[in-house]
Amino acid sequence: MKKYGFDFPESLRKTFLFDLEENWYLPLYAERKGIPLQSIKRSNFGQYNMAVNYLSSVLEEAAAVNKVAVYNIDHMAQIRVWGKDAAALLNRSLGANFLDMKIGSCKYTLLLNEAGGVQDDMILMRTSEEEFILVINAGHDITDEVEIDGEKVSMIADIDRIMRTKKSGEDVEAEDISDQLVKVDIQGPLSYKVIKEVFGAQVLRNRAKPEKNMSFFTFNEFERDSHKYYISRTGYTNRWGWELYIPAANAEQDFKQIVTKALDLGGLLVGLGGRDENRISAGAFGLPLMGNEYDPEHNPINSPLYDAAIDMSKEDFVGKAALQKALDQGVSKRLNIIITEGIVTSRGVYRDGKRIGSVSSSINSPNLSHEQRLAIGSKRKNVNDPEGTAAIGMAWLYENQFETDAEGKDIVSDGDNPVRIPVEFYREDEAQKPIGRSMLGYLTQEGITPATAAKALKNIENL
Repeated sequence: MKKYGFDFPESLRKTFLFDLEENWYLPLYAERKGIPLQSIKRSNFGQYNMAVNYLSSVLEEAAAVNKVAVYNIDHMAQIRVWGKDAAALLNRSLGANFLDMKIGSCKYTLLLNEAGGVQDDMILMRTSEEEFILVINAGHDITDEVEIDGEKVSMIADIDRIMRTKKSGEDVEAEDISDQLVKVDIQGPLSYKVIKEVFGAQVLRNRAKPEKNMSFFTFNEFERDSHKYYISRTGYTNRWGWELYIPAANAEQDFKQIVTKALDLGGLLVGLGGRDENRISAGAFGLPLMGNEYDPEHNPINSPLYDAAIDMSKEDFVGKAALQKALDQGVSKRLNIIITEGIVTSRGVYRDGKRIGSVSSSINSPNLSHEQRLAIGSKRKNVNDPEGTAAIGMAWLYENQFETDAEGKDIVSDGDNPVRIPVEFYREDEAQKPIGRSMLGYLTQEGITPATAAKALKNIENL
């Protein structure tokens, strides 16, 4: 069987923009801010050497999306799938329905295993009747058997998982085109201004109705200097924003223009730390992350994007039988936003002394209001200070903790006040018994920042 995925790298990979981050952005930012030049804080993410934050703090970078934030997302991979049976193959191997997907549209979906666990989540763009581009997570382009921390690990790239469902005689081909494109995301209310001034307003127009702006979950194609670009509007942060796929030949000059314009407007280049806060603070429920909220051992039922990613009305797809069995048996688990007095990653969640779930993500946030922080009931000075901070996160709960109305909908407000359910967060021993002191916090569905991604661009086009 043909192998499409890459071998496990001998050393951490570098994105196309790595050297520009180190040798262009860092000196530029240090000069503008009048601060000493220091090293970028980096970590391994998907076998890439990625910036956690630059000279600016994680909190500064997380707040940048309220103006404009630029992300080096070039660790993510792009897979081209084409042929007259491409849609049928994708329909069989992924959770969403692609048969009726329009050209120029984007769709979010999940790649499951036979047990219904999540192998990856991704965005698909349909470029023609017979061609799709899949945008997948970092590290999911590797097919190899390796030893990590003394354990043998078998890795199968998304492209191999998908192509292994190909039937004899089907007309489908696939290739990784990540080396041809450099992915840069531009998010926040001033993102429209940045893109318009660098690339021109025409790239932001609706492909079917050029007098209007792009619709949510669509993409455009355009040429610059005889090179082909893609620009999508899917809003990873649930705020206004775009994902830009730059031809490698133009990536250096374009990246410099984009980042310079963002800095001029009070924005920042944002690393993994700020990006993590941005996706947790996205709208009322936050956005799940592969490896945190999603993993191969658990199904995604009742995660915030489940209904968008999975179409159970399809005849069949990998993992459907397992999902259906779980649904028939009844699934009570819920993924919920948490607001806490400090970072509580991997802690157990307790209500009135009873364990009700566990934390999947947690990070300090600059986007909480003073009122939201005071509601924690913490004695910590940094939490209660008007200019202080607290943490946000996501937790999988065994059961929904909110009361429901006659229609079965969660009751999330009491008049003008949001419902906030006090809980505690404990470290635990191997038997999942609480140890040490707890941290305070609460469950809420009020969200951290308003979701604007799907709102009309007329709100920002003249900023």
